[in-house]
Amino acid sequence: MLTAFTRAFRTPDLRKKLLFTLGIIALFRLGSVLPTPGVHTENIALCLKDAQAGEASNIYGMVQLFSGGALLKLSVFALGIMPYITASIILQLLVVVIPRLEALKKEGQAGQSKITQYTRYLTVALAILQSTAFIALARTGQLFPGCQQDVLLDKDNVFSIVTMVLTMTAGTAVVMWLGELITDRGVGNGMSILIFTQVIAVFPAELLRIAQQKGGFVFGVVLVVGIAMIALVVMVEQAQRRIPVQYAKRMVGRRMYGGTSTYIPLKVNQAGIIPVIFASSLLYLPQLITTLFTNSQEEPNAVVQWISTNLVTGDTPVYMITFFLLIVFFTYFYVSITFNPVEVADNMKKYGGFIPGIRPGRPTAEYLNYVLTRLTAPGALYLGLISMVPIVALALVGASQNFPFGGTSILIMVGVGLDTVKQIESQLQQRNYEGFLK
Repeated sequence: MLTAFTRAFRTPDLRKKLLFTLGIIALFRLGSVLPTPGVHTENIALCLKDAQAGEASNIYGMVQLFSGGALLKLSVFALGIMPYITASIILQLLVVVIPRLEALKKEGQAGQSKITQYTRYLTVALAILQSTAFIALARTGQLFPGCQQDVLLDKDNVFSIVTMVLTMTAGTAVVMWLGELITDRGVGNGMSILIFTQVIAVFPAELLRIAQQKGGFVFGVVLVVGIAMIALVVMVEQAQRRIPVQYAKRMVGRRMYGGTSTYIPLKVNQAGIIPVIFASSLLYLPQLITTLFTNSQEEPNAVVQWISTNLVTGDTPVYMITFFLLIVFFTYFYVSITFNPVEVADNMKKYGGFIPGIRPGRPTAEYLNYVLTRLTAPGALYLGLISMVPIVALALVGASQNFPFGGTSILIMVGVGLDTVKQIESQLQQRNYEGFLK
């Protein structure tokens, strides 16, 4: 990997792309620490130092993770990339449900551009809702439970509240623009690189906190376990089942086409990190329910008390089992809507392709479905076990939900890192081939 980056810096045009990407990342991190107008920065710093303020990050753990710790600071880029991720997931699900969106997806580049435009509109709408919700929590003192400081300078001024909501929403729009700039003029995968940046932003502080509070031995164990997890994730993320495909020879005019051999790569982790996000988002509902009943004047019933005892904190067996089962379920669900064996089999049959030993058409679709189902099982178990790491660390080490070697963090870092290196290596190969042909 380091060799690829070294060769890239020696190539003038790739060096410009890398430096441009680093500049956008620096600007992105600046917006993550720049406070929103109307925020009392000193009081927020006091609340963040409070021990109970750390519990607040558990409630909004996923958004806090994808914002690089900027959420609880109420900065300009406090929402980070999370509204865009949510909008993208919603659009992917709606493509399967709404025929109009499915038709747009089949139109190629023009249809995909239209879906991207819808994703942007939905991102802005979600940013307005989320920013309004977090400002309301900050106004009522629920963003930092146990902290008595006012984190807003004038919480009763409507103009100030609206200005904060508009600023955070505009920050989300700017984040989208920065990601597209990296995709167009940088090394590609702009949104993924921004997510990667936000995730690794919490690493130094969390590692330093573990070293100071738990001592050198625990810190060394955390590093060893983290390196082992990275190696495991790299191995599984690269693992794939290659289905051989043979294309028959056919005459088109006076030319003969086909007769080539290729394969269909089916990854062990076909769903990526999406099932973890789905499961984490769904488990926020019990926390929301208990918060609403706690703030109301009514006495919570037995069901709400059971939810508050078993499904709010991550150190209970019920929470762990539910989280694990939800990840397994959403892995199968997401794979089923993103990979259609019938469509793949029909496309192969249309172009004269077949799997050796399997008849084209329906038998091919059944075979692909059989292989995919068996392949998804270890992938789902792998995602579930990796995602349990921060929960176990929370119980054993006393780490926060931003535990640096948590499952979500490792999956994002390894996935984006591998994709970025592949992008750079492919561009290096193109330039080497050009030089060879000349």
